[in-house]
Amino acid sequence: MKGLVKTAAIIVINALVFWAMGRYLPGFTLSGDFRQVLVIASIFTALNFILKPVIKLLFGPIIVLTLGLGLVVVNMLVLYILDRLVNSLTIQGVLTLLYASLIVGVVNFGLHSIFKK
Repeated sequence: MKGLVKTAAIIVINALVFWAMGRYLPGFTLSGDFRQVLVIASIFTALNFILKPVIKLLFGPIIVLTLGLGLVVVNMLVLYILDRLVNSLTIQGVLTLLYASLIVGVVNFGLHSIFKK
């Protein structure tokens, strides 16, 4: 039950972050209401739980050689896959993708460090 509550909290906070980026980050466009944003955040959370560890394993040597900066590329790849999977999300340009991945990465790092306690 505790894991379900943490997952639900992560989905809601990711939805709030996506909503804020849709409003304030140029090139990051969300269409639909907050319910649609919750669906996008749910898909993103599933990608983070399922696909991200596999990508980290594949990019392991790059992550080690870049002293962890390769994780930004991993986050960018997950957001790019989310952009391709969901029609109501549009990320225009590599710079917007970079900014979005940095924002989401920092927020998720903070979330996971809070929930580990």
